[in-house]
Amino acid sequence: MRRLLDRLLFATCGATALLVCALLIGVVFVIAQRGAPAMSWTFLTEQIRQVGAQGGIFFNLVGTVILITTALVVCTPVAIGLALLERVYVRSERWRRSLGVFLYTLNGLPSIVFGIFGFIVFVKWLGWGKSWLSGGILLGMMILPTVTVALIERMKALPSRYVQAAAALGLKQSQIIWSVILPQTRSGLLTGSLLGMARAAGETAPIMFTATIFAGATQPHGVKESPVLSLPYHIFILAQDSFDPAVGAKLWGAALVLLALVLLLSGIALPGRLKMHEEANV
Repeated sequence: MRRLLDRLLFATCGATALLVCALLIGVVFVIAQRGAPAMSWTFLTEQIRQVGAQGGIFFNLVGTVILITTALVVCTPVAIGLALLERVYVRSERWRRSLGVFLYTLNGLPSIVFGIFGFIVFVKWLGWGKSWLSGGILLGMMILPTVTVALIERMKALPSRYVQAAAALGLKQSQIIWSVILPQTRSGLLTGSLLGMARAAGETAPIMFTATIFAGATQPHGVKESPVLSLPYHIFILAQDSFDPAVGAKLWGAALVLLALVLLLSGIALPGRLKMHEEANV
């Protein structure tokens, strides 16, 4: 009976995985099929014109890259500090669990909550208006759990003999961190960063309140009242407000570019993720 239940569970999990993969492939196929006709060199290098019916998405792509790069710059030092706090400095399991609960709770917050928080703090309280920096900070907060957990898992997989050997040579804690722990775990940081950027690239709610507009912006100048264009918000507006077939083609083309960006970042992170699992099982 137990063996039958095990086989039934295995079959159910396998069927569920196949269903999810099929749905993913189907979504990618539909977006690629409808977005391919809009793809051209001018579509990628021109700016938006005529409310999306003409032109391209150059500054939308530039703005998205600015936002996710800012998010990574904001997130990385905090993620490194939290990972070192959890694995090196905190000895109490209770505090480690508390830190884990904090990270998973932060990861589970709806993106609209970050958007409202950013609107209250950056737009109203600090008086920045719509700014690329506020959007980057919010996205950095959103991807913080992803980057931190990936780095913590890589630190867990680090053989303890490396740290013990460094300590036996008389290295101080800070020297061990800089010469052993961080160099040996940079693959985890890279993997978490790529996964976090892939998530940040597709977020709409945090930036629509704080960082992005539909048209009229190019490159940011300063911090206050310096919004950018972005692919997620561009797609959102076109999907909501336009019934023109020409705009529909541009909409699917922008969705294809965003999908390609997300898949590229996730695909680059996959080998590092698999390597981390292999090292953890050694």
